[in-house]
Amino acid sequence: MTHSLVYQHMFQLPLPVVEKLLRPVIVYLVLVILLRLFGKRELAQLNPFDLVVLLSLSNTVQNAIIGDDNSVSGGIIGAFGLLAINWVVMKALYWLPWLNSALEGRSTILIRDGQIDRKALERESLSREELLSVIHRQGFEDFDQVRLCELEPNGTFHIEAVEPSALEKQHAELLQRFDLLRREIAALRPHSASE
Repeated sequence: MTHSLVYQHMFQLPLPVVEKLLRPVIVYLVLVILLRLFGKRELAQLNPFDLVVLLSLSNTVQNAIIGDDNSVSGGIIGAFGLLAINWVVMKALYWLPWLNSALEGRSTILIRDGQIDRKALERESLSREELLSVIHRQGFEDFDQVRLCELEPNGTFHIEAVEPSALEKQHAELLQRFDLLRREIAALRPHSASE
């Protein structure tokens, strides 16, 4: 194969550059809207099914982004289009906070003072068992130990304890012991200096 053929196969664009730029922009915007409509659960990846959906989604839209183009140039232009639309959206979200709320939505309170909000679970398509698994991963045994559990718009869970966790209790106990030792050492110093 001659150098010109290699160059032609790698860099020749079978699609116009404008189309290569518009495809990723359109797919990006549609995915943002669809993920917003289908809820935060997909982003939280609570079970293997959610992960399969996200992995399949990227493969599903691949051809829509690149079309029939396997060239290096086409891939670079497509990547540029994706990065450019993401940059524009992030700048818009930064400068227009109201747009951020509209696109991302609000956090959903799932547990308040140990009580599960069943309507919120239903809206987010979460089962009681999935929520219990989430709080177990954070070191809680049961719902009554949770003062607040929120599902954030980005799919993460914010959890606050009713009482300090075991680690926080150990930390406070160690600080008390250090303070006691410090006082005992300080009390011994004047005696050793007078001897």
